[in-house]
Amino acid sequence: MIPRDVIEEILRRSDVVRVVGSYVNLKSAGSNFTGLCPFHNEKTPSFTVFPKSSSFYCFGCGAGGDVITFIEKAENLDYPDAVAFLAARAGIEIPEDKSAAPRGPGRDRIRQMNKEAAKIFHKCLLDSPEAGGARAYLRSRGIDSATVRGFYLGYSPDSPGWLFPQLKKLGFTEEEMTAGFLCGSSGGRIYDYFRGRVIFPIADTSGNVVAFGGRVMTDRQPKYLNTSDTPAFRKSRTLFALNYAKDYCSDAMIMCEGYMDVIAMHQAGFRNAVATLGTAVTEEHARVLAKYTKKVILAYDSDGAGQNATKKAIGILSTVGIDVRILKIEGAKDPDEFIRKFGPEKFRRLIEGSSTGFEYRLGVILSGYDLTLTPDRLKAAEAIASEIARYGSAVERELYISDASKKLGVTPEALRSDVDRQRRKKIRAEDGEMSKEASDSAKHYNDKVNPDAASNVRAASAEETIIGLLLIYPEYRDAAAKGTLAEEDFVTGFSRRVFSAIMKLHNSDGGFLYSLLGEEFSPDEMSRLQRLEQNRRRLTENGRDVFDSAVAVLKEEKEKKDRKESGTPGGFLEAIEKKRRQLEEEKRKRASGKNNG
Repeated sequence: MIPRDVIEEILRRSDVVRVVGSYVNLKSAGSNFTGLCPFHNEKTPSFTVFPKSSSFYCFGCGAGGDVITFIEKAENLDYPDAVAFLAARAGIEIPEDKSAAPRGPGRDRIRQMNKEAAKIFHKCLLDSPEAGGARAYLRSRGIDSATVRGFYLGYSPDSPGWLFPQLKKLGFTEEEMTAGFLCGSSGGRIYDYFRGRVIFPIADTSGNVVAFGGRVMTDRQPKYLNTSDTPAFRKSRTLFALNYAKDYCSDAMIMCEGYMDVIAMHQAGFRNAVATLGTAVTEEHARVLAKYTKKVILAYDSDGAGQNATKKAIGILSTVGIDVRILKIEGAKDPDEFIRKFGPEKFRRLIEGSSTGFEYRLGVILSGYDLTLTPDRLKAAEAIASEIARYGSAVERELYISDASKKLGVTPEALRSDVDRQRRKKIRAEDGEMSKEASDSAKHYNDKVNPDAASNVRAASAEETIIGLLLIYPEYRDAAAKGTLAEEDFVTGFSRRVFSAIMKLHNSDGGFLYSLLGEEFSPDEMSRLQRLEQNRRRLTENGRDVFDSAVAVLKEEKEKKDRKESGTPGGFLEAIEKKRRQLEEEKRKRASGKNNG
């Protein structure tokens, strides 16, 4: 447990606008700030930061909470580590809790271990006789000694127990080495994870070594081996060499498929190159890239797999507003080979002549048809119309229609008609899907946060009103503390937990503090609480009658549920209904009095 006063001091020094602003480009919107959500792809900002309540909420995907929740989601941390992250950022030391149960290896410990492992691997590559083959391999790939040192490349000998004793001597445990994927165990024996491989340290944007990649120099499979996800590393959001490229990518970022392509490009002067780590581009990668640049040049291999990866990347990167260009590599299978065969200057000209995403897709579509045959021309026109219909900008569509109609040998009007038809079809499909999602949401179908809500929508709605009011107004927490509402009145398990946690804090010496809820609830659950709070803040009617009416409905539904489960009639139900009608009548009279006044 982190002491409450320490958490309060961390919160005081962690201004939500500044913290979130280091991840999101925020713009002032009255008393609040808005930006593109870092947790889902969007082109129109739906992400809002509320300085007054020190919170954030995305009206698109529903992510929300306080500054601690934001760090949990942005950095993939649990609550204690997110608090520690903010403490380090604010220069606050968290006192050690000696009474706490030991936790698994944390982010900082794995980073420290990786740093030491990187030193061991690098020294081996530079000095060890065992690394002679690795040094020869890198020379054969055109990698010079300055680049080896710059990327801190290393080597791990083909011995199952080479690294383990060295890390153990430095004070790292078997559990830590296993959690960091530097070692594994089989049949009670410890073995090194990376063996007989050139080692590529993978760093975050601050330069911390968070993972490793390893490449064999023979035909042994797998060719590449990467660290799996750890508390310090997530493959789906990490890009190799971004720690270097982030300072050179204001004009564009070059996206490659592998380590060697990136290293060869940096050595040749293209310092804005990065690569994913054995995975296709993800939505998280796209959002990371969008923080640093507005243009990405895809320099993937020219084989079938590379073309498929290019097609997927175009779609994902475009959704976050990145201008995507495609490098057409001819005479070589990848950028590394192209630079070695033709030199950096010719590669620079290749970059300057890169095609837009649409030009690339148009070329791929046309290459699949014989345009001298009418049936093929019709199929090509249908495929191209479908492709153009995906673009939201009318200006873009007009330009692409003009270019494509010339290549197809048809009038722009004819192609435009097909594009419009495809867009109407697409919009109808999206509207239908949105309608289904709205309907499912209203009925609480697939509600992973509060699965009990689907079985009693009326009670769940009353609970949401009550929770939203309790989060905002201390007077309703006071009323609940006096016996107006009890934990057993709640129908759903989630709301029961929330009510219990709120009242526990309210009755504590320090009183209610929203951020402390994060100790008991996950980021997704905190997002739900933020949604309930924002729903109430947007309403003007939050008076005591609203609270009392919701309590009456909840007690009524709880009574019904209890009667149904026990099979006995309830004598309390009529009294509850009478009370609800009285409250409704009082509300109507007050409204009438206001109108008459």
